[in-house]
Amino acid sequence: MLLSKAKIGQTKSVVKIEGKDKIKKFLFSLGCSEGEEITLISILAGNYVVNIKDGRYALDESMAKSIVLAD
Repeated sequence: MLLSKAKIGQTKSVVKIEGKDKIKKFLFSLGCSEGEEITLISILAGNYVVNIKDGRYALDESMAKSIVLAD
């Protein structure tokens, strides 16, 4: 399941990150890597607000579609 298909409030484990190296490196710098827990907080103006570790970040839809979550 992609992050863009997750429901608000769900906490899931990241299975893999797809896409270009630039996106992968950026998400890794936020702490988003395989096996990490990610929580979808809300969707505001097309941005996906997520909680990764102890940080809260807004990701655009293309980044949300590159994060594959466990079902």
